[in-house]
Amino acid sequence: MAASDQMRAAVGLASPRRSKALALRSVLLVILGVAVVASLTIGATGISLWEVLWKLLTGQELSRLERTVLWDIRAPRTFMGMLVGASLAVSGAVMQGLFRNPLADPGLLGVSSGAGLGAIFVIVVSGAVLPPAVLEFFGYAMLPLAAFVGAWAVMIALYALATRAGRTSVATMLLGGIGIAALSGALSGIMVYMADDIQLRELTFWGMGALTGATWSKLLVAAPVMGLATLAALSLGQGLNGLSMGEATAHHIGIDVQRLKRRSILSVSAMTGAAVAVSGGIGFVGIIVPHLLRLAVGPDHRTLLLNAAIMGAALLLFADIVSRVIVAPSELPIGIVMAVIGGPVFLWILLRRRGVVDL
Repeated sequence: MAASDQMRAAVGLASPRRSKALALRSVLLVILGVAVVASLTIGATGISLWEVLWKLLTGQELSRLERTVLWDIRAPRTFMGMLVGASLAVSGAVMQGLFRNPLADPGLLGVSSGAGLGAIFVIVVSGAVLPPAVLEFFGYAMLPLAAFVGAWAVMIALYALATRAGRTSVATMLLGGIGIAALSGALSGIMVYMADDIQLRELTFWGMGALTGATWSKLLVAAPVMGLATLAALSLGQGLNGLSMGEATAHHIGIDVQRLKRRSILSVSAMTGAAVAVSGGIGFVGIIVPHLLRLAVGPDHRTLLLNAAIMGAALLLFADIVSRVIVAPSELPIGIVMAVIGGPVFLWILLRRRGVVDL
């Protein structure tokens, strides 16, 4: 077999692990199904999904409370949790493949900090600088819209900074992302300093991440962005497999490396920007989900990306359930729950990479 044929075979990663990854997908789908049912069933109110289904099957009329809780509160929250979890997990998997670093995270590009800057602007100073007609027109959509615009502004600036003569430097983009994140943090700090007590409370809750504000109208805006970007990212598996052997090798076997970088960056920016815009800051999903899947079934991105989407959706739904019930009838921000889960896992990953632990 010629060298180029061997490399093409490597890109395909025809390994027994592929069948193991497909088997794991079936398990993850079952877990996701359980998470969806639990998310629709569990809450502060004593309304059960099974009671509602029984009434529907027997032709009984649902009460107004049952319709409101299940259809207007739990259902959009469940779908939002699935979309956000899948988007963050796939973003992390793509970033780790693009940078060839298993500890890479969507936040490295500074997209999250740009989204946060947009949100803080709306919460703190929009009332003073924007015409009342604009605020009234956008209403509650102003905050997620500003966060999404902030995320994309950072992405466009980074792409322009890192691209020269038609080639994009991933290293320059990484360093630029760190710099822009620092600048965004400084501007955010200035606005936080100007905030009053009510605004500080809103900023704190938004920064910790939450799905409490999920509505069908928000889903109507955010779902197409996250859904299409996630589908686009799922098609990057073959290219990321080739890139794992180095840019020169990937180019030699026929992969358009520049196009792959561009598609990866656009997909990650859209997924992360939309997710942060509607849910606030939720960490660790993009780091731990892809890494755990790589440990379990290997680095084949053709199966890894879809498995990451399923596992990320299930993980965030279970974290949201915990956030609802742990201090019921109040709710804990989901970002705190994910930090409690993800922090120890992240430390375990670091210790394992250094050979301190073998598990």
